[in-house]
Amino acid sequence: MRYFPIFVDVDGRDVVIAGGGEKALQKLRLLAKTTARIGIIAETVGTEVDALAQALGATVERRRFAPSDLAGVAMVFAANDDPHADGVVAAAAKAQGVLVNVVDGPAESSFIMPAIVDRDPVVVAVGTEGAAPVLAREIKAKIETWLPANFGRIAEQAMALRRRVQDAIGDPVARRRLWERLLQGLWRSAVLAGDSRAAEREFDRQLAAAHSDTRVGGSVALIGCGPGEPDLITLKAQQRLQEADVLVVDRLVNPAILEYARRDAVRIDVGKVPEGPSAAQEEINRILVREALKGLRVARLKGGDAFIFARAAEEMAAVRAAGIPVEVVPGVTAAHACAASVGLPLTLRQKVRQFAVVTGASADEDFDLDWEALAMPGQAFAIYMGVRSAAHFCDKLLAAGASPNTTTVIVENGSLPSERAVATQLGELGRAIAEKAIKGPAIIFVGLDWASAGLSRPEKIETYEPAPAGAAGAEQAAAAVPAPQG
Repeated sequence: MRYFPIFVDVDGRDVVIAGGGEKALQKLRLLAKTTARIGIIAETVGTEVDALAQALGATVERRRFAPSDLAGVAMVFAANDDPHADGVVAAAAKAQGVLVNVVDGPAESSFIMPAIVDRDPVVVAVGTEGAAPVLAREIKAKIETWLPANFGRIAEQAMALRRRVQDAIGDPVARRRLWERLLQGLWRSAVLAGDSRAAEREFDRQLAAAHSDTRVGGSVALIGCGPGEPDLITLKAQQRLQEADVLVVDRLVNPAILEYARRDAVRIDVGKVPEGPSAAQEEINRILVREALKGLRVARLKGGDAFIFARAAEEMAAVRAAGIPVEVVPGVTAAHACAASVGLPLTLRQKVRQFAVVTGASADEDFDLDWEALAMPGQAFAIYMGVRSAAHFCDKLLAAGASPNTTTVIVENGSLPSERAVATQLGELGRAIAEKAIKGPAIIFVGLDWASAGLSRPEKIETYEPAPAGAAGAEQAAAAVPAPQG
């Protein structure tokens, strides 16, 4: 982020527009919505600029710009149609520490203008750091359709009531909950409808309820955050992230997903690193209960889906035992996301009629599964956390009768920019993982392939096919034969 987004107070301050043509008119129209003292300096001033300046009470000086014009000025817009003249303004501004915007010249500017959605006092600014103003306008147009024209009335009324809420409700968490109820319920609807009496009645009702309920109840949401791609989290997950006071975060949760949460939310890292420092499950359970008993909303963030090999049941049991409300927010599972990313169907009518998920991680080193069922022809399944135990899987499945030629696909870092996928055969699974340097996290699909679905293998899929037996010796022998002499 090169440009730090801020809102500058220009109330009663001097703002200069250097220029009198179309560019100056655009900036004058924008500044007309502010309470700044506007001054226009240009040798030639267009009629529209002059008329609007008079209507706004702005000063107009028909002369050449001078550096002394910036004394005490908050900001200046260089809006001439002459690059040289704009350069003089920019140089003077930078020399005097005055904010300057050169219209259509972001490289010479100390600040740039975003696309603005104005619902005063609610103002939304959309910027692309000057890279794609058209894209900013597209985003602005979408936001315009979402916010009613009188949306600012909600903020005005909330500001008028802020002191009453502050005086009546001392607990900050209880105050936040009250504002959430007001801004998302009947009070908001009444304000937008212009029904001040109904709004006042609803405010009094909510304030009385908040004042009488001194104990703010906490809660826990177990949120599946998907395989990593932020766009794959659900709308409900976004909502719970916005509401959360505390975030308890797993290692596999993409940090970009935390951008959906409030910036003032407390973040507690409980990531479990294979053969590394990890938070014990019992400690995680205690954290969830401890924070919720403070009256806080706790979001427990997990990769994939909370109910697929994520130990959510243990956490749910601990939270319920403490008498705390708990909710599960489903997430896109890693198996589904990885398969979709490489275009690999998980079921096929008449061909693959059942699909299983198994885990390669276990508290016991020699974990056991129904190997005979997994080895049956037509059986398809996905192995979670199976990179380190791939050799064990291979040995057990082959011993149970699985064909070593069974198609196998490994998807590492599925849905992320660093995603890799390798296609091989079951008998070569361990060697493929080692030689392709698969480190995980990865999903291993067994018994699935593109050809069975009438599809071609995507070009991005790597393949692992070991050299045929004796090939290396044949190559060495060929290399030992002298080349024919011409």
